[in-house]
Amino acid sequence: MVTSPSGSVKLNTHRLQTFILKPVIVEQKTEYTITEYNPRSTMKKLILAHIAMFLVALFYAATFTFAKDVMNEGYLQPFGFILLRVSCAAVLFWVFHTLFIREKVKKEDLKMLAICALFGVATNMLLFFKGLNMTTPINGSLIMLTTPILVLIFGFLFYGESITLLKIAGVALGLGGAFYLTLSNSGEVTKAASNPVLGNILVGLNAASYAIYLTIVSPLMSKYNPITILKWIFTFGFIYVLPFGVGQLSQSDFASFPTYIWYLIIFVIICATFLTYLLNGSAMRVVKPSVVSSYVYLQPLLAAIIAISLGKDQLSPELIIAGCLIFVGVYLVSYRKKEKEIPKTAEAA
Repeated sequence: MVTSPSGSVKLNTHRLQTFILKPVIVEQKTEYTITEYNPRSTMKKLILAHIAMFLVALFYAATFTFAKDVMNEGYLQPFGFILLRVSCAAVLFWVFHTLFIREKVKKEDLKMLAICALFGVATNMLLFFKGLNMTTPINGSLIMLTTPILVLIFGFLFYGESITLLKIAGVALGLGGAFYLTLSNSGEVTKAASNPVLGNILVGLNAASYAIYLTIVSPLMSKYNPITILKWIFTFGFIYVLPFGVGQLSQSDFASFPTYIWYLIIFVIICATFLTYLLNGSAMRVVKPSVVSSYVYLQPLLAAIIAISLGKDQLSPELIIAGCLIFVGVYLVSYRKKEKEIPKTAEAA
């Protein structure tokens, strides 16, 4: 701390570089306490956040192969699988919320939560598993990569967000790659992909539904704890998917399920549904949402590695071309110019 010629007191900015000011409310007056910044603790949290985001990408990538195995071998039909997935996840979120959160939601927000559930759980998951049952794991993961592009489009339509020429080019390339991938699969009907064209279209519609969900749920996520939001979204989602999945689920012969099928089902429910939301929520406390969403780019690569290593899929020239178009398109949509750095002012002596 130094004293200026005028007699006023100034803080030494160099000494404050290792401290963070935190507001403390005392009798309706805001005061500030100085808390020492621990770089080692911050780095540890950052590393854990990136590990969490990688696990989310890995869990989602594995789902393309694991969920398809369960459906392809006839143990669960798509809509029945979704009902089982949503109902179990809803129970887990309710238990977790009751034990740790206990946050109430205003009645006027329940209507928007019901709408979010329609796009983020019911339409999204039903279309995804139905489409995945008809196409290949790598195709599905590449089509899902168009989600950031669709979020940009819906953000423009719903909120009037600006779109530059660069982003328009990215949208054209990304959607062009998705269409090329869909059309290049016409006529390629196999046991693993009974109708790849329709499957890719359904996965694409699923991506559009999920993009709408991401667009409309954002204000609620900033208002409530994510677990509170997810508890209600999965509750409403269960109501929506019940009439679609109850018939298929009742036809399943659970007693005949081999052990490895139960492992795959548990993985989809616990890892690819419950844990992914918890891990993403934890990571967003440390890094920006844009960093969390960037890990979606890992999913096609991880999905391809898992599917090919297990002999469930294979690469083709068309797949590589479409993948390049989609990746470039997503990059252009997500690209932001770096802000110019403001020159540092001279520090007080």
